[in-house]
Amino acid sequence: MTYLGSGDPARRRTDYNPPWLADLADDVTMEGAVLHGVVRGADAVRTLLSYARTLYEYQEFVFVGKYGDNGYVEDYSSRIQGQPIANIAVVYRGDQGKVQHLVMNHRPLPAVLLFSRLMGEHFRGTPYAEFFAAPE
Repeated sequence: MTYLGSGDPARRRTDYNPPWLADLADDVTMEGAVLHGVVRGADAVRTLLSYARTLYEYQEFVFVGKYGDNGYVEDYSSRIQGQPIANIAVVYRGDQGKVQHLVMNHRPLPAVLLFSRLMGEHFRGTPYAEFFAAPE
């Protein structure tokens, strides 16, 4: 199962900063398994991803790099509160070279639900809460 990673602690990173995160178009959109609906706007995407990254215990990458002429892919596994999770992030750049659309494909379902609940708990009482599962 790809969401388990290799199990080699030496391959686990805690310092990764996505190079594309600083290059979001003002009208960027983001979809994902942990989300209800589509997140719109650079501030919203940056806010959500900045917090989401703190929930990972580490990131163990299978692949990070360019995909085609306007794409970028990250394929990694991690743990959130001890539960294995993996993600394939697909980043699309628009004609101006700015990040226009993101798709976050987390798996497996129990980890996706946990991740969404944790995000919902953190953003409770804000406009971002509507994108996540209700906290328990």
